[in-house]
Parts: sequence; structure tokens; C-alpha cells
Amino acid sequence: MKKIFRISLALVALLSGLSCEKALDKFPLDDITEEAYFQNATQLQIFTNSFYSSLLPDAPYDEQSDLVIGNNPSNLLLNGSFRTVPSSGGGWSWTTLRKINTCLGNLYRCDNPDTRKEYSALCKFFRAWFYFDKLQRFGDVPWIDHELSSDEDDLYNPRDNRDVVLSHMIEDIDEAIAGLPESYSSGSSFRATKWAALALKSRFCLFEGTYRKYHDGDITLWTLPSDAQPASYYLELAAAAAEELMTTGPYALYSTSQPEYDYQNLFSQYTADAGEYILAIDYDYSNKLFHNATGTALLPACGRTSPTRNFIDHYLMADGSRYSSVPGWSTKTFADQVAGRDPRLHQTIRIPGYTYTTVSTNRASFCDMDCSLTGYSVNKFVMRPDNLVMSNVRDYSYNDMPVIRLAEVYLNFAEAKAELGTLTQQDLNKSVNRLRLRAGMPDMNLAEANASPDPFLTSPETGYPNVSGVNKGVILEIRRERVVELALEGFRYADLLRWAAGERIGKGLYGMYFPGPGEYDWDRDGKADICLYSGSKPSSQATFVYKIGTDITLSDGNKGYVNPRPTYTFTFDPERDYLYPIPTDERVLNPRLLQNPGWNDGLNF
Repeated sequence: MKKIFRISLALVALLSGLSCEKALDKFPLDDITEEAYFQNATQLQIFTNSFYSSLLPDAPYDEQSDLVIGNNPSNLLLNGSFRTVPSSGGGWSWTTLRKINTCLGNLYRCDNPDTRKEYSALCKFFRAWFYFDKLQRFGDVPWIDHELSSDEDDLYNPRDNRDVVLSHMIEDIDEAIAGLPESYSSGSSFRATKWAALALKSRFCLFEGTYRKYHDGDITLWTLPSDAQPASYYLELAAAAAEELMTTGPYALYSTSQPEYDYQNLFSQYTADAGEYILAIDYDYSNKLFHNATGTALLPACGRTSPTRNFIDHYLMADGSRYSSVPGWSTKTFADQVAGRDPRLHQTIRIPGYTYTTVSTNRASFCDMDCSLTGYSVNKFVMRPDNLVMSNVRDYSYNDMPVIRLAEVYLNFAEAKAELGTLTQQDLNKSVNRLRLRAGMPDMNLAEANASPDPFLTSPETGYPNVSGVNKGVILEIRRERVVELALEGFRYADLLRWAAGERIGKGLYGMYFPGPGEYDWDRDGKADICLYSGSKPSSQATFVYKIGTDITLSDGNKGYVNPRPTYTFTFDPERDYLYPIPTDERVLNPRLLQNPGWNDGLNF
């Protein structure tokens, strides 16, 4: 199916205007009409394949948050005056929805009822996905379930409140669950199945349930009616969808019983693991389908994706104890900071002993200040040298990328149950503790977590101070597990939004700690890895020699944490930044679209 799916993607491109003699003979562009199309499974697959590329995230390291920043800080981190109301764009695009509704409106042209059922379900899956993105961005949006004509009154509808939108999303995803195949002949990871629909339902219902809980009464829920569904309604749906997949689905975590390697190998191997990946993006060398994860991690000119100190501090010690309980934990230098930690840490970032060699790239240094703003360098999604066909790693990675995997479903289940107050130790054992077992970590204990919540996770400076109740400790520990297990997979910013924890962004996005000028031998091989100095440049054989205040900025003058962007201030306005603004051009065209709170676009209607 991998080959067939790629051929289908190619045909989509051809139908969009690329040239190929045989394809044009079969599908003449000037002869394609609705009457002649949507008649069989082949045509429907070709049409709907574009939904995958339009809606599914396919760029590794694309998200910035309090845990990772890049060479060019995102406006979502800078906020303040860096974010203004756009005249157009800003995520307010409805092109893909129009295509989805077009397909749904023309399915009657297909004579095969089984084919109609499958592709109706697929369209409903993607319509739910589309609206989930809009819900996260804008909150209230117009619900549109048919292809609009240019003179239709529905073009000027107001925004429907999020309760209305969610009710339709649930209807759509339930039809997708009922109508999508459980598997295909091969390559199910690259096509939406019943299991992908269950996973998506668990994802967006968890988002909404926690959003309503932690934003209860605040300005972002300004249009919810008094009879809106409570947070518990969505949390129960999230837990039930996740549990159905966990109980009846064909999936299992990737494991070769090598906790020192399994987590990293899951993401670096060429082909998506069919056991754990429920939905994935298919990349392939022979068909020139590439992404740039390896180059981004290993080459200075490719974005410098940089984990923050707070991200590293989330990891437990290898024996399951808290890193924040280690004396002097907050000012440990790199080698001591990463020693003896959860094995997933050294499979996510480079640590002492790391090497990576290809013909064109020799990154022998685990501390690579060329490739990182914070000193910490990423390792997750990097292809192993023995898997690379091409010697040049820049923009030529072809390991498949996860969109939905079983690990997320486990975490969705555990978090929803914890927030509902129904989580048991047995629930943890069949979800979170399976992730820990794969990593070689001790089990999470419900009673112990709740008896003594980690101060690191409750602190306003490093954690989530708005969590309360009898399950406070285990909720925080599940959040820690999301940070560790789902690192760099694009979940963090949405998690901050739904937890009403956006102000984490303004808490200082710092890197490694340096107690002062001098040479640092982090792997204890007798050779300096980095030398910091003030005043005159010393004679040093260190790989990196930096002048404090010029080449590198520390948080406290000649000592402290690396400040990766000293000229910027990272902020978050809770009265505004939990929602995106509606573009002004859209509001001019349709004055019934009310602007989101806190955004001033100069329009007085």
C-alpha cells in the first residue's frame, strides 16, 4: 500500500496542474466535471488524498513553546506587539473545508454503497480534524456542512459557539469511527482508519474537557450558553474513545526490550512502526519525499531547534526519583544535569559520548553550540548514519513521521480519567506505566503521586500552579509524562492553551547553566569542550570558545543560564493570547463575525 498511496499522491499533484502524458490522457483537466467524477473508489481516493497533505502536520521541529525555541523566535512566544490582527490569513482559511464538503455533496454519484460509506466516513474524519484546528485557534467559528455558492446567505453567518461546533464534530467523528475500515491490505499507518478516528476523538475531547475545566468562567468562553456541556462530558468521551482503541485495537508499543535504544529507534527508523503508529506521514528516498529533521539537528544553518532548561528539568532520575530533589539541581552544569536520568532524555537530546558521522557531517560534539541556542541539541527524529542513503543530511531525511501513535492515546486516557477523578492504579498500569516500562523506568504510583506533588511541577516559575484537588499530584505527573514521551511532536503549545498555562511562555526560556568563565570538560576525557571568558581571549583548545556578553549571554552577568535571545522578551497575555484574532478583511466582508476578546482591529461593529 505504501507504493499505491504514493502513486495516488502523485495523481493529486497531476490533477493540480503538473504534467504527465499518461495521466493527462486518462484524466484530461479540461474534461473533469462533477458529473464525470466521484463515481468510483479510485476517483474518490485521488480526490481525498489531498486532505492528508492539507491538514496533517508534516514538518518536524515546527513548534516553538516554553520547551523549545528556534533561530527565529515564533511570534507566539514574543506575543505583545509582535502579534497584531492580520488583514487576511492567520489560519482563517476554508479552502480545504470546501473540498471536503464538495466530496460529501457528490458521493451520490458513486453507485457502490460500501464505497460511499467509506468515503463519507473519511470526509467526516477530516472535517472533524479541520474544525479541531479552527477551534484551537479561534474558539467560536461558523459551522458549514455543505459547499457554499457565491450568493448564499450562509456566507455571512455569525460564528457558532464552540458547544455547537463540538456537537457537530462528535457527530462527524462517530460516523468516521463507524464507517472507516479497521485496516487496509497494507500500509494502514498512512491512511485514516477507524482507530485513527477513535484517537482523534480522544484528542479533541481531551482538549475541550480540560479547556473548559481550566478556563471556567474566563474571557475565552465568552459565548458559551448556560446549558453548554460541562467539562466532564468531554473528558468522559475522551477516556471512552481512548479505552476502546486500547482494548480492541490492533496496536502495541514498539519494543525490542532495549530501553536504552527503543525510544530513539522508533523515530529514526525508515518505515513507520505498524504496531505503534496509528497515522503517519510517508516519506521515501526513492520517490524523493524528504523532510529536514536530520539536517535541522546536525547543521548550524538549518534552524537551530533548541530545547530549554525547563524541558530537561522535567525528566525524572532513572530510578524514578525527582531530579528536583537532587541537591543543587537548578545550577548543575550539563554533564551532571543529564547523568542518571530517564533514558528517554539521551534518546531525545545529545549527551556526553554522542557522535554522528557521515561523509559530509561529523558532529562529534554532544554539546554543539553551533546547532543550538541553548546548548542542548536535539536527537529525536535524526536518522541513523547507517540508514542514510545520501551522504548530505541537509533536507534529505526520509524516516516516516508520526501523526498519531499509541503512546498519545495512553496519555489521553490517563489524563482524562485523572481529571474526572476516576483514575485507578490499574488504569495507570495499562497506560502510562507501559510507556515507562518501554523506557526502563519504574511505574507511576497513584497514591504516592497524590500524597506528595513535586514542587517543581507546582511552582509558578517552573510548573503549573493552577492544578488542585485530590488528584493534583497524578495530574502533574501525567503532564510530565506528556512532556517526556511526546517531546518535539507538536503537542506542547496546545497543551499550554488547554491547561490555561500560557504564562509559562513568559517564565524565561533559558538554556544551560554556567557558574562563571572557564573551561568545561563535560565528558571528562581530559579535553575542554567549551571555554567561556570575559576580557581578553585565552589560549584554549576547546571546541567552542565564547566571550561572555558578546558571543554568549548569561542570565546573571558572568554566570547563570544561557539566554538564547537576550534582545527579545517572551510574553503571554491571558486576556488575549489564548485565541487568535479574526482577520480584518473577513470582518469587513461579514460584520456578523465578532472579534475575539483583547484584539483591537479598529472596527466598531
